[in-house]
Amino acid sequence: MPQPCFALSSVSWRKSSRSANNCACVEVAVLPSGEVGVRDSKNQDGPVLLFTPAEWDAFINGVKDGEFDPERLAANVQAPSLPV
Repeated sequence: MPQPCFALSSVSWRKSSRSANNCACVEVAVLPSGEVGVRDSKNQDGPVLLFTPAEWDAFINGVKDGEFDPERLAANVQAPSLPV
C-alpha cells in the first residue's frame, strides 16, 4: 500500500470514549485519501496501519457479527495436520 503524502499529525485522531487515560488504546482517523488509519496511542509518532474503506467496513461488520469473539475464534482453530 502506498504511503500517504500528507502529515498524519494534521488529521483528527479519535479513540473510544470508554478508554482509560492510561495511553493503552488504539486511535483511528479517516484520512484525506479516504483510507482509515489506526495507531497506538502511546506511540503517536510510530507506525500507522492503513485500511481501505472496504477493508475497514469488513472489520467493523466482523466485530458487530461477533467474528472475533473468543468463543468463535476458538471454534475456528483447526488442529495442525500431521505429516503423512
